Amino acid sequence: MAIIAIGISGALMLANLVRSLLPASSLVDNLSARIQSWWRIAVVLALASLAGQIGFLVLFAAVSFMALREFSAVAVSHPTDRHVSAACFFVLLPVQYALAGTGNVVLFTSIVPLTSVALVPVFTALTADSHAYLARVSERIFAIVVCIYCLSYVPALLTLPVAQDGAQLPLFLILITQVSDVLQYIWGKAVGAHLLAPHVSPSKTVEGLIGGIGCATALGAALSWMTPFGAVHAAAIAFLISLTGFLGGFVMSAIKRDFGTKDWSGLLPGHGGILDRVDSIWLSAPVYFYVVRALAVK
Repeated sequence: MAIIAIGISGALMLANLVRSLLPASSLVDNLSARIQSWWRIAVVLALASLAGQIGFLVLFAAVSFMALREFSAVAVSHPTDRHVSAACFFVLLPVQYALAGTGNVVLFTSIVPLTSVALVPVFTALTADSHAYLARVSERIFAIVVCIYCLSYVPALLTLPVAQDGAQLPLFLILITQVSDVLQYIWGKAVGAHLLAPHVSPSKTVEGLIGGIGCATALGAALSWMTPFGAVHAAAIAFLISLTGFLGGFVMSAIKRDFGTKDWSGLLPGHGGILDRVDSIWLSAPVYFYVVRALAVK
């Protein structure tokens, strides 16, 4: 864990040095805000790592709460939906994270998604308000899946039999997804010439995607010691994490454009909101969980 902390601190200090050498501009101001936010994120992750499984459960339960709040702030809703919303925050969320800490995969992967699909439509209908009913139900279920169910797979990694070395499995996931994000942005700014889908995400380019995922894959091989696997398997897993992370972020970008917003909130200067920071984790986390679980069985 000390090596990870030293590596992250060194990378952030290098980023600070590079930023200080650049001429003043709006881009540099944004970079500075991002770096400061990353220092705060790194400290929170370090504290969660020291606390082990309970630390990650508490941290990501809080992340889910804030992410769900951001999504709910822009989604279709009605005052009569208050009790449904309260059930999501104060019943489904704690139940899901309690199950994530048990290691019982059957209960963890089934109860909350099945309950939300079955009961959210029923309780929404019981409000006797049919205005935008389907939109209200579908957006709430989607929010539950993304903000609660999928994100809970991060601390659930620590219940796997191969999770013997502290918080290294979830930290590998977080490092790869976030480094891939940053490098996609850098490669896109440096050599990006072909926009990927300008109407969904105006800044993403083909060159940025290839460069970011390629570098994150190489990083995965170098960080194979954080996983129970060799360099080849770790690189393949990093590639899969980066690809699904990109797809998850792409989905959330499409939703933001549909809602007519650039960022989910302004909670993290330079980054946007919590959802802007975990949009590359919600899809990659369950994929990573099942891949590690499957390979560990073999």
